[in-house]
Amino acid sequence: MALDKPYKDIPGTIIFDAEQSRLGYHLNQFCMSLMKAENRARFKADERAYLDEWPMTEEQKLAVLARDLNRCMVAGGNIYFLAKIGATDGKSFQQMAGSMTGMSEEEYRDMMIAGGRSISGNRVVGEDGDAQANRQPQGKSQQKEGA
Repeated sequence: MALDKPYKDIPGTIIFDAEQSRLGYHLNQFCMSLMKAENRARFKADERAYLDEWPMTEEQKLAVLARDLNRCMVAGGNIYFLAKIGATDGKSFQQMAGSMTGMSEEEYRDMMIAGGRSISGNRVVGEDGDAQANRQPQGKSQQKEGA
């Protein structure tokens, strides 16, 4: 029996719950492997071959290769584990977060300094705020897939 998840109505948000944890277990374990220098070197030398050593789904592997962190999160990735990919690429967390919103690093930084996104239009899915899926990179790709 599926649990009621009222938090699924929060626009622009993927809650890392038990279901997401199970879905992304191997993806997140791959990310944790990047904490070791020898694994980072192997990954950078042949990313696909290194990913193929992990029992991840093809979608998870493609999301990593594309550095599409939104897709990684939909596929069960936890942002704190996914940060290891950015660190391996020499990117700051701010750069990564900006890429997830479709903003440049500077735009993202300025938005956060100004207090973050407005709650106006972003309380529930279906309003017209800037965190709504139709205004986000991940929402646009999900709309194309009919999700």
